[in-house]
Amino acid sequence: MISRGTVAIVMLMATAAGHPVLGQDTHVLVITGLGGDPEFREKFSEWGGTLVEAAGEKFAIPVENIIYLSEDPATDPRIQGRSTRENVAEAFTTLASNSRPGDYIFVVLIGHGSYTNEESRFNLPGPDLTAEDFGLHLDQLSERRVAFANLASASGEFVKALSGEGRAIVTATRTGRERNETVFGGYFIDAFSGESADLNRDGRVSLWEAFEFARTEVTREYATSNRIATEHAVLDDNGDGEGSNELEDAADGALARTMFLAADPTLAASRATDDPELKAFFEQRAELEQRLEELRALRGQIDQDRYENDLEEVLVELALLNREIQARSSGRE
Repeated sequence: MISRGTVAIVMLMATAAGHPVLGQDTHVLVITGLGGDPEFREKFSEWGGTLVEAAGEKFAIPVENIIYLSEDPATDPRIQGRSTRENVAEAFTTLASNSRPGDYIFVVLIGHGSYTNEESRFNLPGPDLTAEDFGLHLDQLSERRVAFANLASASGEFVKALSGEGRAIVTATRTGRERNETVFGGYFIDAFSGESADLNRDGRVSLWEAFEFARTEVTREYATSNRIATEHAVLDDNGDGEGSNELEDAADGALARTMFLAADPTLAASRATDDPELKAFFEQRAELEQRLEELRALRGQIDQDRYENDLEEVLVELALLNREIQARSSGRE
């Protein structure tokens, strides 16, 4: 009988093979929806602007790879259009045409949500968009790695509608019936804009780390204020349509650990050098680092002996390659 761990590692490695590391670009779509009260309009605008600023300035994502839609475009010169149903559809079409297989796509919804007649919606100026509507938009992004975060209230049902291979879905609530205004979104954005969410201290914040940081801060806020939690964020990235709240021992989380807004430093070094041999070494190292990250994400899900053997093999290859890179770099000085 094939073990669950064996299936997990085969599936993840097959996904990685289908989405090559080399030359990956990151694309970001931020949508702030209908705010309603001035308090919410201001808060949603602040969250959206903070994330867009981090994407462009902190993570150096090219401006042409960032799309920002909002209820009131006049509030920020970086906003490309009003967040209407039509403009959202056009934004996804642009993402599909401007990206390539293997690219990372980060979609973040900031605003209010609703859930009626077993249908989840994200509230926009004019007609709303349902979870199924967003599912159709995501279908345009096949062979891309997609991180989709709905930070609105009543967002939990988006997991079932959007779950799929190569997708990590984050929602601020567990179900559509958690309708109270959420605080998860602010902490989720803080994870990328601040410095506290880099839990493994590798210089980058993964989607997994952002989720865990925000979830922990939400729990702390409710406990500190002595309130009963009315929101429970979940993440699904194994395609089964069921989100997990605590990721440490969950079936979800492996893909989210490999998704970053920050550029890969090894690939950045590869693009910066004009030495063909050194460039090839950096590209090989990027592939090994990706394999290492994916393998570590599967710890506890595969046989321990196999995990240690595979880990040792990758680490030895990395050590030998780093020696080659150091020798080549020293020879050019």
